Amino acid sequence: MTLSAQDFSGWQAGTWAIDPTHSEVTFQIRHLAISKVRGNFEQFSGTIVTGDAIEDTKIEAAVEVKSINTNQAQRDEHLRTSDFFAADEFPQLTFVSTGVRAEDDDILIDGDLTMRGVTRPVTFRGELGGFETDGWGNRKLGFSARTKIIRKDFGLTYNAATESGGLLLGEDVTISIEAQAALQA
Repeated sequence: MTLSAQDFSGWQAGTWAIDPTHSEVTFQIRHLAISKVRGNFEQFSGTIVTGDAIEDTKIEAAVEVKSINTNQAQRDEHLRTSDFFAADEFPQLTFVSTGVRAEDDDILIDGDLTMRGVTRPVTFRGELGGFETDGWGNRKLGFSARTKIIRKDFGLTYNAATESGGLLLGEDVTISIEAQAALQA
């Protein structure tokens, strides 16, 4: 069985703004070939437009690169340089959906991810948490989404050899989103 809008109690067509106080954009990458480093972006925004069907949904989002936080200030500064994100030249990562579809119990969000001036198609595998009204009468929707990208595809090629002959950084980066959005009046 494939999901449809009718599978979600309270499905509502409308324009929703991501609430950054109840949302997060995180990433992880293999480090030294033995562990994973995680980080997040602290400043981001996004809009979700839902229609009468899941397939009518459109999503746009932007992340401020300088807001990167890996809990290590020196590493964060290095990530902002031209070795990685070149934050002064490319201050935002952006995502614009090109299609949304249901596949079994998942929602797949196809779109164009732009990072460091390079745009590539990606697919986020998502889960719609549902729709709810908060204690102040505001309509909310919640969702989770995840994708894996190859960093070199976006011009992020910096790496260094380790003493054992491995590489400092892995090639795959997992991007995860946990979000809550509010219906706009």
